[in-house]
Amino acid sequence: MLPAPQSPTILIVEDEPKLARLLRDYLAQAGYMVHCVAQGLEVVPWVQHHTPTLILLDLMLPGKDGMEVCRELRAFSAVPIIMVTARVEEIDCLLGLELGADDYICKPFSPAKWLPASRLCYVDSSPRHPVRLPREGSSWMSSATVLPLTAMRLI
Repeated sequence: MLPAPQSPTILIVEDEPKLARLLRDYLAQAGYMVHCVAQGLEVVPWVQHHTPTLILLDLMLPGKDGMEVCRELRAFSAVPIIMVTARVEEIDCLLGLELGADDYICKPFSPAKWLPASRLCYVDSSPRHPVRLPREGSSWMSSATVLPLTAMRLI
């Protein structure tokens, strides 16, 4: 008998505790292993010792900027990186993509809209890990609150 496949691991790099907790709870509820770090300096050492399937990377981080983190990660890893940031200028997006990010999401955003549709294709490329995210219109519960998915927006 083959061992059960391990759930994909998503690394959330976010210094805002409420947002990190919301993303963590949402992804964990969907069956993903999730690890969160809040400092830019923690990211590269963690990735060197673990194998995340996807990184959600904020840009404005204490310790080390997300752009620099992305550049350092690309020196040794091809893990998909989605930059999740309040920086909305086109130049920031272009720079992030040029440094090696696979996608660039501007805050605020709704995880109910972007997670199941296109972003988790980085994680769930095989039928062994079907996307099991809650559907819009249903309710979703984090450790802090219950929200109807149509009302969920992140700041």
